[in-house]
Amino acid sequence: MALMDNFTIMGSAMRAQTIRMNTTASNLANVDSYGASEQTTYRARQPVFAALLDSAFSENPGVGVTVSKIVEKPGDLEKKHEPGHPLADAQGYVFVPNVNIIEEMTNMISASRSYQTDVEVLNSTKQMISALLRLGE
Repeated sequence: MALMDNFTIMGSAMRAQTIRMNTTASNLANVDSYGASEQTTYRARQPVFAALLDSAFSENPGVGVTVSKIVEKPGDLEKKHEPGHPLADAQGYVFVPNVNIIEEMTNMISASRSYQTDVEVLNSTKQMISALLRLGE
């Protein structure tokens, strides 16, 4: 793996972590988005990461990461009794999104720290390249 490959790899990782943070932000924004039915109620979403492979590198096929898809969190939705809510059914129930605030905040912190680590690796790579160029002076 060449030193310049770090820019491609870290760039793809930063894009993936940005999607992860945006998905988490969407989940947090919809935590109070009640629905009238299970089909119309917001479900938490999670990105699925996949390795980008390049067969040209036989000794090291990895060249980055991508988000292959964004999936909805499985499981039943909670019903909440709120007869005064405009979306309540005939029995007075609304469906609550399956967003766990603690889980989402933990996910946001993890994605943010991963992004920060990627930036530090890029800065280290830049410093190493600068040091290599100074050797030729």
